[in-house]
Amino acid sequence: MKKSCLLSLLLLFCAVFAVSAEELRYEDALQYRIINQCFQGHTLTPYTRYAAELQDSVPDSFWHTGTNSAGLAVRFSTNSSAIGVRYNLRDNFHMMHMADTGTKGADLYILADDGRWHYVNTCRPISRDSVQDRVLVRHLDGRTHEFMLYLPLYDGINWMQIGVDSSAVIQKPQVDSPRSRKKIVFYGTSILQGGCASRTGMVATSMIQRDLDVECCNMAISGYGRMWMPVARALGREKDVLAYVLDPLPNCPRTMVDSIGYEWVRTFRTLNPDAAIIMVEIAPVPSSNYDTETHNSHLRINASWRAIYDRLVREGEKRIFFVTSDGLTALDEEGTVDGNHLTDYGFRAYADKLEPVLRRALKKQLR
Repeated sequence: MKKSCLLSLLLLFCAVFAVSAEELRYEDALQYRIINQCFQGHTLTPYTRYAAELQDSVPDSFWHTGTNSAGLAVRFSTNSSAIGVRYNLRDNFHMMHMADTGTKGADLYILADDGRWHYVNTCRPISRDSVQDRVLVRHLDGRTHEFMLYLPLYDGINWMQIGVDSSAVIQKPQVDSPRSRKKIVFYGTSILQGGCASRTGMVATSMIQRDLDVECCNMAISGYGRMWMPVARALGREKDVLAYVLDPLPNCPRTMVDSIGYEWVRTFRTLNPDAAIIMVEIAPVPSSNYDTETHNSHLRINASWRAIYDRLVREGEKRIFFVTSDGLTALDEEGTVDGNHLTDYGFRAYADKLEPVLRRALKKQLR
């Protein structure tokens, strides 16, 4: 009897949910504003991160990961009382150490009356089908609000639709937030890409984007975020970049840092003389406090990275900054999910370490 009642309630809930979803009018998200994206108009698809011309210049694994939608978001404005989302996942895969809500979910934020972005809800991937479909919020007040919808961190999407009431107005954002033509480019590894945020809005680049109100392009590549010269040249030519945050060391052997690290960093400066350059040390992992080999390896890599920074400063570079590993992923060693990749707590620590440096480097541009 109890099982029958529970089943009836579940079916009733699903029926209500389905009717609510069907009542919405779904529009192509590309009609609005895609933010936190480099190479706009030059990517293979609208929801990928790297210019199509790079495909033959980087390893296949780099290229495939570059088609993940990490950090990208859709900005729009609507007076709808309900908002839904539908999208088609490219891979629809699962990782044992990262929540599906971060890997392939979608986070909705609203620009509240206090002028800050506030989290509303998440599209929780529950279907074995690659098409995800969820009503994210109902019973809004009917006023026009600004919204932001973050895309999957470790998957790609083929298309996305935003659902609103049948009579509602949905349009491009009416508030310039994050501010257009102000962009910070982040390049790094699996950690910076978003491994392993619990949901898509909790990666450090998106936290920084909301806090500083500037677009933050997450160009990190899991496993292959190394010092590829074609990548440096491509990112260095990107327009409207205020700063480059360079954090590739977790994927780089010391021999790579020593052999091409200087030229790699120098490429960003040569191609963009006005942008700030922020060099980030390799993030500490808890085991390195006890594993002497790992500890010493990190010290040597960081020393080589620091030597490049010191050389550039001696050569007269002014707009270059160095971020040490101290406190980069939480001082109490509790900021990781697997001893390496970050939890939301770890990402908050990373953002908190970077933001004062970025504010100092960009004090005029962030006014």
